[in-house]
Amino acid sequence: MNLHEYQAKKLFEEYGIPVPAGRPAHSIKEAMRHASEFQGPWVVKAQVHAGGRGKAGGVKFCDGLDKVEAVVRDLLGKRLVTKQSGPEGQPVDCVLVQRASNIASELYLAMLVDRRQGRIAVIASRAGGMDIEEVAATEPDKILSFTIDPLLGLLQYQCRALGLKLGLDARQREQLATILPAMYRLFLDKDLALIEINPLIITDTGDLEALDAKVAVDDNALFRQTALAEWRDPTQEDPKENTARRYDLNYVSLSGNIGCMVNGAGLAMATMDVIKLSGGEPANFLDVGGNATAEKVAEAFKLLISDTKVAAILVNIFGGIVRCDLIAQGIIKAVTEVGVHVPVVVRLEGTNVGKGRAILAETRLPITAANDLSDAAEKVVAAAKGGA
Repeated sequence: MNLHEYQAKKLFEEYGIPVPAGRPAHSIKEAMRHASEFQGPWVVKAQVHAGGRGKAGGVKFCDGLDKVEAVVRDLLGKRLVTKQSGPEGQPVDCVLVQRASNIASELYLAMLVDRRQGRIAVIASRAGGMDIEEVAATEPDKILSFTIDPLLGLLQYQCRALGLKLGLDARQREQLATILPAMYRLFLDKDLALIEINPLIITDTGDLEALDAKVAVDDNALFRQTALAEWRDPTQEDPKENTARRYDLNYVSLSGNIGCMVNGAGLAMATMDVIKLSGGEPANFLDVGGNATAEKVAEAFKLLISDTKVAAILVNIFGGIVRCDLIAQGIIKAVTEVGVHVPVVVRLEGTNVGKGRAILAETRLPITAANDLSDAAEKVVAAAKGGA
């Protein structure tokens, strides 16, 4: 779960990470009130879950209150299209009104989970700012990194060594040695997946300050991070993914035209791979879980057909705890109730698979049974192309 910049900076303040003065605003009146609370100039920043806001016009410098009002008026209520948002953009329902900082230099600093090593990694660069992705791609030697031993934790010598490699002076190294442990505590306390400060600036007075903030929370830990879970902004997420969450379905939208309904994340990934190998393109990742019920299957079908790109649906279910004959009955009931009007290919395997296939064979609904996954993929790809 991603947080907005203003939410991330609220956490930074709680943990002693220096940030510029700023307040979120959901209206022009609120923005003007916040701007008057601290001396200008100001920066107005659109609050969306997408990077590249600056290059897309979502971050504006304002040297007067009249400019603040004009920028807020222009941003609120529009959709901001960035290189990370997709062509439809993200809705701007909130802006951050922030005191402008005098920047002498821009650095990059982040913490994330290095899954290959099973540790939290610290990533840093002297070349921070809007072009950090290009720097990483073209000049990787400018990217510094190290991992934190989970038993020893973040050690002071690691902080000092990073400060030296970044070319910081003695006072700035002391500040970094305070910021890094604060980030580490925040990362662990709040079950985060990512903290990114880009840029971490050196001000004209020589101090370090987090000019921007990006924080992602591990979804699997939200059950114990209830306060952070309340910060979720559903307007920044795919509506179908929000609906899926309500019914305990794991759904991710993709760009293809073959809807997938599978029980089990690993089986879902394999299903999408086989569809690709057969010349098709999956429209989604949809895992109904190991305890698939008729109700969950019906809601899953509703999600699939709500995607206008879907030209055919592949249901790939392994009956373990839930028998294949019950799954087949649930599929027929769901297709009937939901009113699915695209071809449906079903591959069943597992407990009572013979009974399940027999039930599907007897129905007059547009459901095609498949013998195995390869057969199912070939049939659904043909159906999506109009060959079935």
